[in-house]
Amino acid sequence: MAENGITDPLLPPSFSSDHITLNLSQPQRSSASSNPFHFIGCSEPPSVPPPSTVDPFWNGTQNVEGLYECVKIVACLPLALLRVVVFGVCLMIGYLATKLALLGWKEKENPMPGWRSRVMWITRICARFILFSFGYQWIKRRGKPAPREIAPIIVSNHVSYIEPIFYFYELFPTIVASESHDSIPWVGTIIRAMQVIYVNRFSPSSRREAVNEIKRRASCNGYPPVLLFPEGTTTNGRCLISFQLGAFIPGYPIQPIVVRYPHVHFDQSWGSISLGKLMFRMFTQFHNFFEVEYLPVIYPRDDKLESAAYYAERTGHAMATALNVVKTEHSYGDLMLHVKAQEAKQEKPSSYMVEMSRVEKLFKLSSTEALDFLDRFLSMNPDPSGRVQYHNFLRGLKLKTCPLSEKIFAFLDVEMSGTITFSQFLFGSAHVMKHPGFHHSCESAFSSCSSAVKDYIIEEELRDFIQPAIPGWKDYEVHELLVLFDGDSDGKIGKDDFHSCLRRNPLLIAFFNPHHLHHHTDIGGSENLQIL
Repeated sequence: MAENGITDPLLPPSFSSDHITLNLSQPQRSSASSNPFHFIGCSEPPSVPPPSTVDPFWNGTQNVEGLYECVKIVACLPLALLRVVVFGVCLMIGYLATKLALLGWKEKENPMPGWRSRVMWITRICARFILFSFGYQWIKRRGKPAPREIAPIIVSNHVSYIEPIFYFYELFPTIVASESHDSIPWVGTIIRAMQVIYVNRFSPSSRREAVNEIKRRASCNGYPPVLLFPEGTTTNGRCLISFQLGAFIPGYPIQPIVVRYPHVHFDQSWGSISLGKLMFRMFTQFHNFFEVEYLPVIYPRDDKLESAAYYAERTGHAMATALNVVKTEHSYGDLMLHVKAQEAKQEKPSSYMVEMSRVEKLFKLSSTEALDFLDRFLSMNPDPSGRVQYHNFLRGLKLKTCPLSEKIFAFLDVEMSGTITFSQFLFGSAHVMKHPGFHHSCESAFSSCSSAVKDYIIEEELRDFIQPAIPGWKDYEVHELLVLFDGDSDGKIGKDDFHSCLRRNPLLIAFFNPHHLHHHTDIGGSENLQIL
């Protein structure tokens, strides 16, 4: 056990009375090392990368600025009213034509029959007029779409809601989209006519089913090409974020397409701006610029040994080169973190993004788990710069100051600044929670803390077990910690409650180090020996 850093709860050596007095007067450290998680096998704190200087979701013109833009909006208000009418009429006509095309069609798992596809041309022409109403009178194109027989799968970067409308008009592809799109009034019906492949990004089984369906449709020339936005969300177009692998797992040739929105006064990206505000700004522009470039087809390696991740990397590199932008490790999870921080009224919500794709690779940590850690961090009252002070860190975890608490904080504070960022808190917590020794330590801690005759921990047992690590606890402080562990609020900590709390707050495992129990037994005498 010594080689992997786990300390066995052996019987303690003898101590002189002077030594006992010294131990009673000074708080005990978890081990001779300054690492409070050495006992589960964590040899050192995690390496936390520096914060990214790129915000892939920030819209650069969220507010109307400058005299020219103000005058232009006022001048375009009558034009905007006309555009809204055109938009509404075209949407209604397209909706009715789509209802006609879908009328009585029951075999929707098969390619759409020819006459129905011809009816859908009415909706596609309406889509072009909708683009016209948004200010896209002409669209610059480079390259040509590859024949469906050559490239059955298309991937594109995703900047605004304009690209899906354009691709619907230009290519009428099958798309992969979130299940929530089906419930959008009117638009949901049109999306269904594209024989959409629905996917729940948070469900592994749903993602597997979607990949199988992509493969099935790509293999059948009766279907139109399959269109995916591998970034999984919209960005501001100034970089490419990490790709989901759904388009690349089937192993078919792929045609990448890149879109650009050249602008001076109005950023058309739909990253961190509301839909209503974005539509209003589009309606009140003389013209909006939109460029589409069809790139050469990218083929999978002939040796069949290429991974989907490497195939995605090659495709992403080609797209980033064509756009002349960098490719980052951000993902949809970063947008979720950004939105939650924004909802919590944080002054710099972008500082809470951690490039989730990299975090997922390092720790196998899901975006949902990262959001839970952000909840914990926000409960610690970060300052305007997004940093948490030591006393707020203790308050958030229901702890009090002691040498072990200081070690835990120092474990996270890799910069030794006296404060911690969300990235440091997330990387440190994930590093502990995902360590192979963490689960075993949770099992051992519960077994040691509870008595042999029952499968739960009462408040007195919790206090007696942790007392050596945090001496001088008051009753209300112990009770606060009990409440943190007591998920079902029944006044005791069951095994499920115990494990669930430690998964949410993995740093607390340091207080259940067998070394503390070791010292507790030595000081407390034979009465506490039964806890072992």
